[in-house]
Amino acid sequence: MRHLSITALFASLALALVAVIGLGLAMGAVEIGPPQVLGILLGHIGIDTGIDYSSTQDAVLWSIRLPRVALGVAVGAALGVAGAAFQGIFRNPLADPHLIGISSGAALGSVVAVLLLGGLVGSVAGPIGGITGGLGAGMAVYVLARHEGRTEVVTLVLAGLAVAAIGSAGAAFLSVAADDARLGSVLFYSLGSLSVATWDLLWMTLPFVALAVIALPLTARRLDLVLLGEREAAHLGVDVERTRILVVGLATAAVGASVAAAGAIGFIGLLVPHGVRLLAGPGHRVLLPASAIGGAVLVVLADVVARTVALPLEVPIGLLTAMVGGPVFLMLLGRTRREHGGWG
Repeated sequence: MRHLSITALFASLALALVAVIGLGLAMGAVEIGPPQVLGILLGHIGIDTGIDYSSTQDAVLWSIRLPRVALGVAVGAALGVAGAAFQGIFRNPLADPHLIGISSGAALGSVVAVLLLGGLVGSVAGPIGGITGGLGAGMAVYVLARHEGRTEVVTLVLAGLAVAAIGSAGAAFLSVAADDARLGSVLFYSLGSLSVATWDLLWMTLPFVALAVIALPLTARRLDLVLLGEREAAHLGVDVERTRILVVGLATAAVGASVAAAGAIGFIGLLVPHGVRLLAGPGHRVLLPASAIGGAVLVVLADVVARTVALPLEVPIGLLTAMVGGPVFLMLLGRTRREHGGWG
């Protein structure tokens, strides 16, 4: 299959991102046309365009839609780049943060931290708990899936599903039992939503996402060599264990912070990297940053659909991503079985 050039790929992704951001800002229960969007945004940085808009449109765009879309970009970038990184470091095409239990572990950790530490450290408790819970879940799944120096495909998936079930159930139970307004609804942690987005929440999430998006591409060459095999990579000078700790730590931090902010949104880390590989090949130098942009596009687009398809109700984002991601997961699982000659 002929791949897109790097320039064409990133230009297409950038245009798609601008387009979905425009949709996210304009569409919703309160109608705000593109001229009004432009006028409000420029007005807040001191540029008077002369475009007429109401105070309601100004408040809705600046205080609700803009932080929501910006958080969607951050969450999507985190899930996209983390999925590509996990698939590379585990040498497993099914290593999605949601499927291998990291998102659910992060949800449980976030709930526990908010309940135990919320009074002490405030809103930082969620990201701290999300990162800690995600790391714990990832470590458990990795240890269970390792056998004779490799991670087994089905064992990784089954262990991930078990850990995900435990994490989701734990987060749901505590949300119901504690009945604490700080935790939001049970659906928030199990299916994800950007409805709670605020500027403060965005600024807390952004550093962890930015660190992963900037730092993970610096490991691209090492991830390419790890794909050849851990022994081969070690012979070529890669410290595999150190690379694994670095990659998993960065990716899990981004996922944990994202889950604390928007709940567990599944399959983004599975769909986007595979789509990018079809367009541009498996090289991580392109795959990682392109997956970050593609993840941002998909989450913002899913959020636009989620809040407009059933007005005045809002559909959880995770329902939409699961409707697409589930069939793709089954297709990839079958292909992986055929390529490996079994379930190993």
